[in-house]
Amino acid sequence: MGKFSRGALRPVALAALMGGIALPAAADELFYVAGGVGKQAEHFKDLVKPWEERTGHTVTLVPMPQSSSDQFAQYRLWLAAGTRDVDLYQTDVIWAPQLSEYFVDLSDAAKDIVGEHFPSVIESQTSDGKLVALPLYTDAPALYYRTDLLEKYGKQVPGTWAELTETARLIQDGERAEGQGDLWGFVWQGNAYEGLTCNALEWVKSFGGGQIVEADGTVSINNPQAVAALELAASWIGTISPRGVLAHKEEEARGVWQTGNAVFMRNWPYAFALSGGGDSAVKGKFDVAPLPAGTEEAGSAATLGGWNVAVSKFSTKQEAAVDLALYLASAEAQKRRALLDGNLPTVVALYDDAEIAEAVPLIPRWKDVFADAVPRPSGPVKSKYNEISAKFWSAVHDTLSGTGTAAENLELLELDLTDLQGSGW
Repeated sequence: MGKFSRGALRPVALAALMGGIALPAAADELFYVAGGVGKQAEHFKDLVKPWEERTGHTVTLVPMPQSSSDQFAQYRLWLAAGTRDVDLYQTDVIWAPQLSEYFVDLSDAAKDIVGEHFPSVIESQTSDGKLVALPLYTDAPALYYRTDLLEKYGKQVPGTWAELTETARLIQDGERAEGQGDLWGFVWQGNAYEGLTCNALEWVKSFGGGQIVEADGTVSINNPQAVAALELAASWIGTISPRGVLAHKEEEARGVWQTGNAVFMRNWPYAFALSGGGDSAVKGKFDVAPLPAGTEEAGSAATLGGWNVAVSKFSTKQEAAVDLALYLASAEAQKRRALLDGNLPTVVALYDDAEIAEAVPLIPRWKDVFADAVPRPSGPVKSKYNEISAKFWSAVHDTLSGTGTAAENLELLELDLTDLQGSGW
């Protein structure tokens, strides 16, 4: 998305002037940039409506590409240019160390509410002592599975990736023999972007292969466990996963799953409510479980995700922007988001909320999974994370595509990351 003019993004104010509606004298129009999946953009006005009514301010959503990698690149351009056209940025959990210099320190403004949130999430948004973003929701992916098909074939929810491979192939072949030619065993996010880093980190970590770069800064990715994990994933392409999975992001995977054409899907919690919607072919025929383990010793691994809201230090409406950020991070807004989009709150008390539990039963079940989620190595590598992630997902994508073996690609990746590390991160 290119540079936008302020005049082009004033539909609310323009409508007010043309219709003779009197806006409050002190009203501000805030511009909020965010990506989204599912119906998040569609639900945004419902989410901010209570705040708009209370304050008299208005919020205009500026939609971004679905890919978080593309979002980050655009954010960097705007922030480096010091644009005043954006007041608030919706940020990925991994971006705080990289963008902290451009955001307002919210430590004092949020001092009365930070204790309501999971401490690990607040810590993830704190850089050099500054609280640079407030949490909107957290994320940890699930294994979605077809309850009807597992029951039909007498299979249990797979506990390991090897079991998933076997069960997916068995059911896929059985259903195709009965005429379901479009059915695939397993869909996930295989495009060359940040989502593949998340998927591949789960495979590698669950096989005991570490976290690409460890907490002490050691480059650890080139090891036999990581090779085994990627070799298994590569074996899925064209067998239990369509070749098109190499271009899938979250919504493409959900599209295959929700039309009834997959036995298993790896995706984030947002897909749960949508999968149970009236237009879903899998409504009443699915459930979720923790992702499989690679080995019994290593256990399951789910990449820690989540999104936050930051206030630009270049905004000329910081007071209203900070107030909106506080609202969006509040229990009130997080509950509203959970009910609208099925997103996991970071306010601990909401995991015991009866209304949320009834509407989105996934949420209370996911508290323990989230608590054990695996962070990406943005902490130890600081501002170099995006380059490291891009090199990792490229090596993985090459492996999945058949361009070099897992062993060859991880050896080259180790050399690249070691060069990038230099004398330290």
